[in-house]
Order: sequence, then structure tokens, then C-alpha cells
Amino acid sequence: MRIDVLGAVRAFGDDGSPVDLGGPRHREVLARLVAAEGRMVTTDSLVDDLWPDPPARAVGALRTFVAALRRALEPERPPRNPPRVLVTEGPGYALRLTREDVDVCRFQDTLARARRNPDAVTDLSTVLADWRGPAYADVTGSAWAQRERTRLEELRLQGTELRARILLDSGEGADLVAELGAHVAEHPWREPAWGLLARALHRAGRQADALATLRRARAMLVDQLGLDPGADLQRLEKDILKGDVPPEGARTAWTGHGVSLGPRTTVDLARTLALAGGDALVHSRRDRLAAIQAAERTGDLSLTARIIGAYDVPAIWSRADDPEQSRAVVAAAERTLSALGSDGPADLPARLLATVAVESRSADLSRTELKRAQQAARQAEALARNRADPALLAFALNGVFLQSFTRPGLAAERDRIGAEILDLATRHELPNFAVLGRLIRLQSASALGDLDAATSHANAAEQLAATSEAPLVSVLTRWFQARAIAARSTEPGGPTAATAAAHYRAAEAALQTAGMPGLHRGLFPLALLGLRLLHDRPAPTNPHLDWGPYRSWARPLVLLAQDRGEEARAALAALPEPPRDHMQEALWCLTARAAVRLGERQIAARADAALRDARAEHAGAASGMLTLGPVARYLAEAQACARAG
Repeated sequence: MRIDVLGAVRAFGDDGSPVDLGGPRHREVLARLVAAEGRMVTTDSLVDDLWPDPPARAVGALRTFVAALRRALEPERPPRNPPRVLVTEGPGYALRLTREDVDVCRFQDTLARARRNPDAVTDLSTVLADWRGPAYADVTGSAWAQRERTRLEELRLQGTELRARILLDSGEGADLVAELGAHVAEHPWREPAWGLLARALHRAGRQADALATLRRARAMLVDQLGLDPGADLQRLEKDILKGDVPPEGARTAWTGHGVSLGPRTTVDLARTLALAGGDALVHSRRDRLAAIQAAERTGDLSLTARIIGAYDVPAIWSRADDPEQSRAVVAAAERTLSALGSDGPADLPARLLATVAVESRSADLSRTELKRAQQAARQAEALARNRADPALLAFALNGVFLQSFTRPGLAAERDRIGAEILDLATRHELPNFAVLGRLIRLQSASALGDLDAATSHANAAEQLAATSEAPLVSVLTRWFQARAIAARSTEPGGPTAATAAAHYRAAEAALQTAGMPGLHRGLFPLALLGLRLLHDRPAPTNPHLDWGPYRSWARPLVLLAQDRGEEARAALAALPEPPRDHMQEALWCLTARAAVRLGERQIAARADAALRDARAEHAGAASGMLTLGPVARYLAEAQACARAG
């Protein structure tokens, strides 16, 4: 009999065949007994561990699970013979297997042996390879399992570092570079790991890379987090510079046991990379999520909260670049917020709530999720205003801005938010939030048709970006310039529609590599459609255009341009309400235009009701990147259609 818990819980018979353990509760009972490492667990403890609020017949249910497990683990045992694997002992149960037959015990014993005797490194490599995922991976929602996962994950990290240290000490380890690089990326606050990576690089003949690695560690710890590197890292850097690293065959003491984790993470580095755009932005988001997941595994709530809240990268767009990742961040923030309660520093709840608001991009949410995100934004703002922390308030107001798309026609309200962010950032030297404030005000002025004010904000944002190294700003302002040219193409003596289209194409080329798919997808086709509507021309029908999230609202007009009226009518009837985001006025105007063209009075009336408060705004211009023209034009058409007949 063999039982594995370093991953999902599973068991194998003496012949190696898998054992059917039954349902989730059966596996959790077995897992809980494995965690006891041969000790007896009382019935009361098992009941409490299985059910936070035990049902009336919990003890009876537990006995049923135990009986089923005994049949599965010892299928050949005669009915009246006592069990030999899962035994009754006093007021509870115990598992009677040798430690060699349970992977978690085998791992812990091998790790302890390798600490005493480096010659056990081969066995240590074997047991580290036995890990198939987080310990007790399929036992979710149980406090005991989470505690065990946290404890064992720390031992796994120590084992990984001990193995690397032994191999490097013995003159091997040049092939550890990739493994240690991944280890450092996922667990960046473990100083021993940085040192091991630098040694592996040096062993591989890459002295410059080894020194660069140590300087990266120093930059993260000193420049960004205000923490000094430990003596080991400082000494290693000096030794590599002098060519005095431990020689082959040398044995150095292992200090991994008992190493405590601290708030040393690459989150601040990820914040910096996020502003660079492109691949750096993509990697920034990935590393940020990895850091959060690693922090959660430590079980340190304060550390986890700080890592989640530290990524206060200003956000301007109401659609996530990676919705699944954003949902994972929001879920982690909500879990941490719930577990934190009233403990810890007072700024942590505000940062977690602001993170929920910022990451819950309104275009991706259901109504229920939207309400929760809006509530988080209000709570974060209230908490931040009670603290003398301008950066925290600016971050909270970013969440308020992203949750301010509750209905069409709120450009003036968003301008007030942008103005406060800009004022805070200017007075307290927060350059990245100063850029955000300018971009919000650019969008708001664009929505209100004030191109002069929007141009002023665009120029100021570009000047700030030049000093704060934020190249993405020029990508956004290039789109604004194209939007302005499109609007002026309708004026006497203005640029031609072809000129405006060329500027949109140039802006699209710059956006393609910016690392912002949530912004990029569908934007160019929508801009071309807006340009055509400005000049009373039919929608573009190029089948290669990727309409992205705007496809449903563009489709009726595209079908009308192809003289497919009945299909257009069906597509219009199937339209959902536009998401509450930067493009909601534009999508309502597309709905209104299609309804007018098809004579659908009820749909025209709905569009009329939705757009009334946006009468003074320009459709699509809340993005600061394109325009369909004044909302008032579409509103008048919708009202006339709704009242006809």
C-alpha cells in the first residue's frame, strides 16, 4: 500500500494499481490521518476538521467514510478480521503505514537526512520530483489542509535550495541556471535563492550575468523596498568580483532550515515594468500574480495584503487585458480582506479594496460583480480619506474612476475625479498618478467635445511621460490625435476622411505591440466605423476586421451595408445592453442608428432613454481615442423614430 498527498490525494495497492478512494470527504478523512503521521486523531477533531458547522449526524457520517476507506484500502481483508491500515485507536483513528509508504513522510525524512549528510542529494532530487502540485491539492476549503500546505511548501522551497547548494558545493550545478531562475522569479524575497542563482551562473562561466543577478536583487531590496541585502549576498558579490567563490568540492554550511520569509518581493519591480508596456507589461502582470500566489502560500496575511496592494499601477481602461488574471487577483484580495478582519495596519483594507475596484474592470462584470466593485471603490475612498497618505488616496480614486461608468453621460463627473488625482499627484510628487490624472481629463474633455482642453492635457501627459519613463502615454495620445483629426474632417477646409483613416492606422500600428489587448481588440474597426458615420457612409464590410468585444453592436450596420436587412433586424433584436465602460455611449449610438435604419421604434426608444443624459457628449470620445460624432445627432434620430407612426 502506498499513499501520495504531494498533489491530489491518491492511493495504490501492493500491485501498483490505483485505489478508488471514493468522494471528496473520503479523501479528506484519509488525508487528515496522513497529516497526523501515524498519530491518533480523535473523532471530535476529525468532525471539526471536516465540517466548520457539523451536522447533527456528523459522527455517523464519519464512521461511514472510515468503513468505506477500510474496504478500499484492504479489499482482501476477511469481514471479521481487524483492519491493519486504518485502525481504531482509543477515541479516534490512526493510519498504520511505514513512513516510506507515504510520500510526504518520505520527503520530510529525506530532507532531514540531506541536511545532515550531503551525500543524500540524489535521494533529495528524487523526492522533490515526487511533488505533483500543492500538497493535499484536492482538499479545498479546510483550515487544517491550508496549514499543512503552507508548512510543506516552505519545506519544499528549502529542499530545492538545499539541493542546489549541495550540487554547487560539490563542483556541479552549472545546469541549475534555468531551474533557479524560475525559482527566484516565483519566490523573489528568498535571498538564498538569489545567491544560488548567481553561483550557478558563475559556475556556468557567466560572471557578468552572475553580478547582474546580484545587482537585480540589490535594486529590488534596497532601491525599491528600502531593505539591505543580507551579509551572504554582499559577501558573494565581493567574492565573484575577486574570483574568490567557493571552490569545487568545498562544503558550506546550510542555513536554510528556519529561514523566515519577509516582505521581499518583485512586486515593486513589476510596477515599474508595467509602465514600459509591451512584453514588459505582460511579464509584469504574470510576475505580480505569481508573487501573490506565493505570498498566500506563506500563510502570512499581512505580507499577502501588502503584496496585493503594492501593485498600485495607474489604470485608465475599463476592460481588462487579461480578465481571468484580474479575477484571480480580485479573488485573492477578497480572501485576504476577509481573513484579515480588523487585524494589521489600517492602510491594508484600503489597499485591498482599491485593488478590487481597479482590477474589477466594469466591461467584464455581471451586475452583481459591478455592484460589489463599486462598493469596494467607495469604501476604499472613504478609508483613504481618513489617512494622511496621498498615494493611497490617489490609488483609491483610480478605482473610483474605473467604477464611474454606471450609465452614459458621466464625463463631467470623471473629469472631477481626474482633477483631484492630478492635484494630489502634483502636490505630493506622484508622477505616475499625475499622468493618470491628465489622461482622465483628456478623455473627459474629449467626451465633452472640448478638443482644445483635451489637446492641452495630451501635451502635458506626454511631457510627464518623458520624465517618468512611461512610453505607453504616447501610444494613447497618438490615438487622441487621430480622433481629433477625424472630428475635424467634417469641417469645411478640414483634413480629408482618408487622412483621418491614415492616422487611425498609424495609431493602430503603435498599439499592436503595447501589451494591452483589452484596449486593442476591436478599437481600429470601431474607429473606422465612426469615421464612416461622421461622413454618412455605410459601415466597413471587410471580413478580416476583428471587431473584438464590439462585434455584436457593429453587426447590424455591417449587414445593412451588405443589403442583408432581415439578418440585420435579427442581429439588432438580439443585442444585449452595452457594458458599462468607456464605449457605452458609442454602442448605444450604434444601436440607435441601426434601429432608425430598420424602423424598430421600441429599440429606438430604449436607446433614446439610455442616451438622454449624454446629450452634450460625443459618442466613443470618452475613450479619448475615437469618435462617432455628437450623441445629440443619434439621440434626435432615435426620438424621431420612436415617435413616428
